[in-house]
Amino acid sequence: MTDKTINLKNTVEAIVFASGEPIDRIRLIEALGCSPERLDGILNEIAKDYSERGSAVELLMLGSAVQFATRTEYANAVRNVLDMKKNQPLSSAAFEVLAIVAYNQPVTKAFIEQVRGVDCSGVINTLCQRGLIEECGRLDLPGRPLLYCTTTDFLKCFCMTTLAELPDIPDTKAAAAALENIHNEENVIAGQMSIL
Repeated sequence: MTDKTINLKNTVEAIVFASGEPIDRIRLIEALGCSPERLDGILNEIAKDYSERGSAVELLMLGSAVQFATRTEYANAVRNVLDMKKNQPLSSAAFEVLAIVAYNQPVTKAFIEQVRGVDCSGVINTLCQRGLIEECGRLDLPGRPLLYCTTTDFLKCFCMTTLAELPDIPDTKAAAAALENIHNEENVIAGQMSIL
């Protein structure tokens, strides 16, 4: 490695560390005047360095952003020392809304409520306060309803680097057929048991 390469790598590491928050790769490319490929190579080198030495810190790739974070196995120790409160777990309603947003984004509140069949104002506000979803524009319709999408905190929370890592939605017809088969088998077994 040349001095210029080492200096650029150290500069990237310093910027990502100092930002504290996820920093967009485009900002790094513009600030450093390097190509996207060059930046990706440097980020991969930094991530590899931290991983190889077994560091308690890792470089997270969060879609188009990057951030340093402590590894999950050290979360309790960090929380105890810094006297951080554990976040309360999400309700099942919050998980449902989060799934609707993640798989269909950007979406309106009306769309979410149509899918769930109930008012979701409180749940949407909670998810916005926790930084898992955010307003990302307005729909070009009368009333200009707000659009919602997931955030980089959503990716961090679910240990993903991109939304492409979301699991596939199961085929509901196939799932219903499988449940029907199980139900039919249970009825056959129950009928055989009554004969005995």
